Amino acid sequence: MFVTSAFAQTAPEATETLEAPGTVPAGEVHTETGVAHDDAHATGPFPPFDATTYPSQLLWLVITFGLFYLLMQKVLVPRLGSILEQRHDRIAQDLDEASRSKAEADAAVATYERELADARAKAGAIGETAREAAKSKAAADRAAIEAELGQKLKAAEARIGEIKAQAFAQVGAIAEETASAIVDQLIGSKASADDIKAAVAAASPKEA
Repeated sequence: MFVTSAFAQTAPEATETLEAPGTVPAGEVHTETGVAHDDAHATGPFPPFDATTYPSQLLWLVITFGLFYLLMQKVLVPRLGSILEQRHDRIAQDLDEASRSKAEADAAVATYERELADARAKAGAIGETAREAAKSKAAADRAAIEAELGQKLKAAEARIGEIKAQAFAQVGAIAEETASAIVDQLIGSKASADDIKAAVAAASPKEA
């Protein structure tokens, strides 16, 4: 529309120039027309602010907005919705997988703790059984050792009694011999064996 307005403004001048006698060449006429056209552009308003172009601008705006709206509705929005739905499903699957893994981990931990408690209980029972068996064996060994020591003590006491009896018997014989030798030295004659035994028996201490 700008070109049309400028051309309309310069057209009469070109016509008059061609009709007048002694006209200049056609090239010069076009040059002057181009200069007038440039002047119109230089002095005219900025095209987007020109009121005469508002209807066409509004028309192209409506067409562009409609095309953009159709593009959004038919192409972009379905794709975005599909992508968001896929991501939502994937997130839901990941959450379900995480929940299932957590449940399995909790079950494994519970099983481990239960088995550990059972193992501790069995170990305690085995230890208690071992302690009781050790006590019983120690008591039996102690009783056997005490019985053996008692038998050895009785045998030792019997042996000591025998040795003591033998010693007393030997002491009496030694005393009789000594008394006989002393009597011989004192009186110059031997005393009878009965007298010496009687004297030794009288002089020996009585057993309690």
